[in-house]
Amino acid sequence: MSSSRTTQHNTTPQLELRWGGLHLTIQRIPAWLITLATAAGGSGVAWWTSR
Repeated sequence: MSSSRTTQHNTTPQLELRWGGLHLTIQRIPAWLITLATAAGGSGVAWWTSR
């Protein structure tokens, strides 16, 4: 038995986009992208409600 772990996990991607010739697959969504989307969404909602 080997001390290194070499198991392979077949996981499905978190996001898969197929649009014509474009095929985008994201295995793991980065934290900075979630932070950016949340900040942009919060700013947009604050702007929209202050109108």
